[in-house]
Amino acid sequence: MGLKILQQSKSQKQKAEAYLLFAKAADMGNLKAMEKMADALLFGNFGTQNITAAIQLYESLAKEGSYKAQNALGFLSSYGIGMEYNQAKALIYYTFGSAGGSMMSQMILGYRYLSGINVLQNCEVALNHYKKVADYIADKLEKSEGIPVEKVRLTERPENLSSNSEILDWDIYQYYKFLAERGDVQIQKALYYFLKAAKAGSANAMAFIGKMYLEGNAAAPQNNATAFKYFSMAASKGNAIGLHGLGLLYFHGKGVPVNYAEALKYFQKAAEKGWPNAQFQLGFMYYSGSGVWKDYKLAFKYFYLASQSGQPLAIYYLAKMYATGTGVLRSCRTAVEKRLKFLKKRRCIQWHSSCGIELPFKNIHLARRLYDLAARTSPDAHIPVFFARVKLETVHLLRDILFCNQFTVRWKWMNVAHTLGPHWDLFVIGLIVAVLVFLLRRRYG
Repeated sequence: MGLKILQQSKSQKQKAEAYLLFAKAADMGNLKAMEKMADALLFGNFGTQNITAAIQLYESLAKEGSYKAQNALGFLSSYGIGMEYNQAKALIYYTFGSAGGSMMSQMILGYRYLSGINVLQNCEVALNHYKKVADYIADKLEKSEGIPVEKVRLTERPENLSSNSEILDWDIYQYYKFLAERGDVQIQKALYYFLKAAKAGSANAMAFIGKMYLEGNAAAPQNNATAFKYFSMAASKGNAIGLHGLGLLYFHGKGVPVNYAEALKYFQKAAEKGWPNAQFQLGFMYYSGSGVWKDYKLAFKYFYLASQSGQPLAIYYLAKMYATGTGVLRSCRTAVEKRLKFLKKRRCIQWHSSCGIELPFKNIHLARRLYDLAARTSPDAHIPVFFARVKLETVHLLRDILFCNQFTVRWKWMNVAHTLGPHWDLFVIGLIVAVLVFLLRRRYG
C-alpha cells in the first residue's frame, strides 16, 4: 500500500503518508518496509537524515539476509560514509549481496575483478558476474515484451501523408516528437493519432497500430487478428515495421499457424530495409535453429548488423557467442565489453543507477597504480608523476567532499573543469610551485 502511494505521490504530503505506512510495517517486522525506512534515513527522504540510524538498521537487515542492506553497507564502507573506510569489509558485503541476488553487487564485483580493484584482476570472474546481470535483464526484456525485440523508436520527422494534409502532418509530427522526448505513451492519444494517420495512408501509423494490438493495452485490447490486419496493410506498402510484425506473428503463431518459412521471408524483407529488430530475429533463428539449420556464422552476421543500430538483445547474444566461443574465437575481454554495452543500452550503468553506484569513481585506483608504475619504471617520470598525482588527489578529494554533501544538503555533482575552467589544474600546479619557491627563498635566502 505504502509503495503504491509513494509511486503515485505528487506532493510531500502524499510521500509522508507513504513513509508513515512504511514505518508502521517496519515496526511489525516487515523486511521490505525496513529497507525503505533505512533508505529514507540515509537520504533524508522522511524526517531528519540520520546516517548512524540507517547503518544500524542496515546491519540488522543484513543479519536477516537482506541483499539490499549488504549492498548498502558495502557502498558505505567503500567510501567511509558514516562508518570506517574499509575496502576489505566492503568486498565481503558486496560478495554476500551478490550471493543474495543483488544485481548492483554483481555489477560492482564485475568491475572490481575486471580492473583489479582490491582483488586480483580476473576477466573470467568479472565475466561471470556481468553474465548474471545480463541474463537477468535479457530475461526480463523478453518476458515483458512477450517477444525478444526492442521497443519501436519513433522518428522525429513527420511523414508526408498527402499534399493537403498539413494540419495532419503537424499533429503526427508533434506526437512523434512527444514520444521521442518522453519515452512513454498516452495510449488513447496514441491510438487517435495513429488511426487518423493510417486513414491518410501512413504506413508507419498502420504498423504502430498493429504493434499496439499485438501487445495489448487499455485503448487497444490484445487482438492478433487486428494486429495481422494492420501489419499486412503496412507491409503492402513496403514498411519495414509492418513486415517485421508479420514475421513475428508467423514465428510465434499468434493469430496464424506457426510458419517459420513465412517468418523468415518477412524478416529478410524487413532486414534488407535496415530494420534492426528484423536483423536480430534472423540472427536468433540461425542461432537457435528455429525453422532453419543452425548457422552460427549467419547468426553472428545478423546479430552484428543489428548491434550496429544499438539493438540490445543482439549485443547480448554477441556477448554470449564471444563468452562461449560459439561461431567466433572465444574472447573474455570482448564478451565483457559486449555485456557492458548491453547493460548500458538498458540504462544499468549510469550515475546513481540501481546497477552500478561505484562506477563514477572507477578510475581513481587504476590511475594511482599506473602513476606509481611509471615512477618506478623511469627516474625522469618522478616530477611529472608528482604533479599528476597532485591533480588526481585534488579531484578525488573534491569528489568526496561534494559527494558527501549530497547526503547532507543534497548538492548536485559539480564538474570541476566546468566550474573553475578547463586549465584549472595548471593554475593549481603553478600556485604550488610559486609557494614552494617562496618558502625555499625564505629558508635559504
